[in-house]
Amino acid sequence: MSHTPHELAEEFPDMIQKMHDLCGSDAHFGKMYDAYHDVNRAVHRAETNVAPASDAHVADLRKKRMHLKDQISAYLTKA
Repeated sequence: MSHTPHELAEEFPDMIQKMHDLCGSDAHFGKMYDAYHDVNRAVHRAETNVAPASDAHVADLRKKRMHLKDQISAYLTKA
């Protein structure tokens, strides 16, 4: 189990400005970006026992985070 936050700036360090620009100009990207951060925070809180959760729930959150990250990555590649 990892206790390291998976912030998008760490995941895509060369795309920080592009993400910032898209958040301001593209509502769909902004929603994905916000959803990723919400899920990422939930995973981190569960992993650090700030907000304990069942293993199954944490696994579902991780899958959702990975799916959002894949969508964001594809969006950044296309944009």
